[in-house]
Amino acid sequence: MTSSTDRTVAVVLGTRPELVKLATLVRLLGPAARIVHTGQHYDDALSGAFLDELRLPEPEYLSGVGGRPRAVQVAAALAALDERFAADPPSAVVVQGDTNAALSGALVANARSIPLIHVEAGLPSHDRAMPEEHNRVLIDRLADVLCAATPENRALLLAEGVGDERIEVTGNTVVEAVHDNLPPRRERARLLETLALEHDGYVLATVHRPENTDDTAALTAVLGELAAISRTLPVLLPLHPRTRARIEAAGLQPLLDGMTVTEPTAYRTFLALARHAALLVSDSGGVQEETTVLGRPLVVVRRSTERPEAFADFADFADLVAPGPGIRAAAHRRLAEGPEGLHRLAALPSPYGDGMASRRIAELITQTITRDTPRESAPDQPIAA
Repeated sequence: MTSSTDRTVAVVLGTRPELVKLATLVRLLGPAARIVHTGQHYDDALSGAFLDELRLPEPEYLSGVGGRPRAVQVAAALAALDERFAADPPSAVVVQGDTNAALSGALVANARSIPLIHVEAGLPSHDRAMPEEHNRVLIDRLADVLCAATPENRALLLAEGVGDERIEVTGNTVVEAVHDNLPPRRERARLLETLALEHDGYVLATVHRPENTDDTAALTAVLGELAAISRTLPVLLPLHPRTRARIEAAGLQPLLDGMTVTEPTAYRTFLALARHAALLVSDSGGVQEETTVLGRPLVVVRRSTERPEAFADFADFADLVAPGPGIRAAAHRRLAEGPEGLHRLAALPSPYGDGMASRRIAELITQTITRDTPRESAPDQPIAA
């Protein structure tokens, strides 16, 4: 009989957010997990401290993918993944979200007739200008098991013609990611003291999406609005390397004066800072989810969102703003709610579930492998045990 640890589940990913949101699942899978990193967002800091922080093993890395145009990224990842899976086929492939890495993993799994599990299926932006929306639709069509984070995501998949038998509402793995990585209160207090920040007394901002960084006018508008906010409340800006390069190329460094600008933070550090911010201003999809777990208000600098659940309480649609004066107006409106607004949000449950999503997904993976394996070769015990 083949034991579960002799089987492999290839977890294909390419960005830090994927690592964060799949970390608990990988740990549940244990020796059966095989992380394959396409290098979509590879940097030297990926190995070592960041993986140690998430308690993850070193991935298998692909070369020649990161920093290239989208079509070239997908083509290079496809070729490398297909070669690896031909030589050492996994029992199942897991992808998360809507990245180029996820699309590459999905296409190779489909080509090799390997069961495909899509974590965070059915998140629509309805914005065809976003490459991620095209990736998401393709992956959802190919997946054998679609792990929808919310009932709304499931309803969207059904409306798009996906068979009900392929969809499971699991919750979003972001809930356990936040719970697992948020530092204890004393550690958070020391961090704020080091940065000379006061509890509930600053704005935490991030900006990295191409729609806000690749257009100099948009980037100027975003930074100008943050600079204006910083004249009344401290603004902390961990600066993404890509954004820093765009700022330097456009000569926009003076707009950073008055803000506290840092290097990108570790995930635990970011969560600690987010937990005590009076407000977050961000274009990140992950931050939209994380603020619902942390109970913090958010202004989203995007033209569209694939996470409408976050807009029920933690960010309303008046907080979905384009670069320009709308950022400051939304920020002032949220800040005017004061301590009462923060207490209200802190008492609300996240719309993304109960923190058991990874366990449910691990069980679905086990069921999928068992179902697709001849009875005499079935595992002796569940992978997620």
